[in-house]
Amino acid sequence: MSGGADSLAMFALAVAAGCRAHAVHVDHGLRTTGEADAGVVEAAAHRLGATFEVVKVEVAAGPNLEARARAARYGALPEGVLVAHTADDLAETLLLNLLRGAGAEGLGGLRAEGGGPRRARRPILKLRRAETAALVAALGLTVATDESNFDPSFRRNRVRHEVLPLLADVSGRDPVPVLARTAALLAADAALLSELAGELDPTDTRSLRSAPRALASRALRAWLRAEEGVELHPPSSDDIERAWAVVTGQAKACEIAGGKRLSRRAGRLRLEAGRLAGP
Repeated sequence: MSGGADSLAMFALAVAAGCRAHAVHVDHGLRTTGEADAGVVEAAAHRLGATFEVVKVEVAAGPNLEARARAARYGALPEGVLVAHTADDLAETLLLNLLRGAGAEGLGGLRAEGGGPRRARRPILKLRRAETAALVAALGLTVATDESNFDPSFRRNRVRHEVLPLLADVSGRDPVPVLARTAALLAADAALLSELAGELDPTDTRSLRSAPRALASRALRAWLRAEEGVELHPPSSDDIERAWAVVTGQAKACEIAGGKRLSRRAGRLRLEAGRLAGP
């Protein structure tokens, strides 16, 4: 729990529903207010009669601070953890994934049950951010303010504070319910395609070539994702195109992001560590 209105509201609702609630505050070591934020969560837990703990994590070096912090956070959380994403988060995620060229699975956005890293569950995905704020205010709970939520250097913040208000102005309506409905429709389509793709053997090139390309690519993506152990993002479209060249015999082997080598032998695909040798 961050100590923000969304997580506090989810926690309060879990307690009210009779759940044995336990608050976990993850300290990434990135904010000077980390100790104070932990205090906000601890106070709420005591107020609601629940248990509490702080987990300190180390954020790996590299680009995309948000993704690195998210990976560290989920790595410290238990399987099936409840996270406080709302309908507003769902709308923002759809737009962000659209900007990076995602397909139906990515545009389907967040899942309420068992989606994403650590099979996280999102019980308040249909609530709005304004509703969670109203609930914690009514309960008199102190809320921690994350100043990074207003930093325009983070793309999500610009979508939240600039793009969505502009869409509301252009459309003359609140775009969040519309985007949430679109995400739900795409998620249903993606689930069906994944089920059909799951019937293919992703290492059998004959099976892949005989299937519709959309299903074959989806089967390949799922296999490569599982083999690479990538939780946050699937293989890129470039990876899939290179892999397809191996499937169809246009190439004997190719490199896959993450330092992996995909090769073909006797009609079967193999993925192993190591890069292709130079000329």
